[in-house]
Amino acid sequence: MCQHPADGTIFCADHQPFSTYSPGPEANASSASNPYNQPAASSNAPSQNTSPALAFILGWIPGVGAIYNGQYVKGLVHAVIFGLLVSLLSGAEESLSRATAPFLGILLGAFVFYMPFEAYHTAKKRQTGIPVDEWSSLMAPGRSRIGGRTPIGPVVLIAIGVLFLLDTLHIVEFREIGRFWPVALIIAGAFMLYNRLGPHTSYAPPPSNYPPPPASPGTGTNFTETRREQ
Repeated sequence: MCQHPADGTIFCADHQPFSTYSPGPEANASSASNPYNQPAASSNAPSQNTSPALAFILGWIPGVGAIYNGQYVKGLVHAVIFGLLVSLLSGAEESLSRATAPFLGILLGAFVFYMPFEAYHTAKKRQTGIPVDEWSSLMAPGRSRIGGRTPIGPVVLIAIGVLFLLDTLHIVEFREIGRFWPVALIIAGAFMLYNRLGPHTSYAPPPSNYPPPPASPGTGTNFTETRREQ
């Protein structure tokens, strides 16, 4: 003879009611604080009140379009690049070859048209809520493999200050430095190539402070059946 207790009453095998699972008030109260029941957070950043048209107009001024988008270091880099190209072109007849001057002129024109369009697309991303980093469109996406916190901006400022100091003290003039301007392109290209093809840095995920998810009803130890045979 088999006896099956259910809800405080003993039933036989033929009349045993179907078991149901209903969470108690404590389970309902704790469901609000359960991290596994919370809705997934949105991955997009909140949209910002920016005008792509205004960013495009300000982009014709070297560095101002990037500053409007909140990218101050990029704006400084744009202004420095524009100033260096103009300085090299102004002394091209004395310090550079005749074949280099047309190339620098085309490069300067392309850079002038690049700045407003880059500012427009960056403002468009910010308007739609897409996160934009400080060096967007200047470096490979993602964390730099040389170091995620490399102080590139201060290094650029120090290098420019040293060059101007050498020219002011007449130790090394810009005419002599201008001959080695292709070295900057080689260094920039090698840096970008290393970022894309270099070894990837693996980051261990941070430990979770949440307990493991609870077992679903009807499995494991949440639902047991007691049988006693006589």
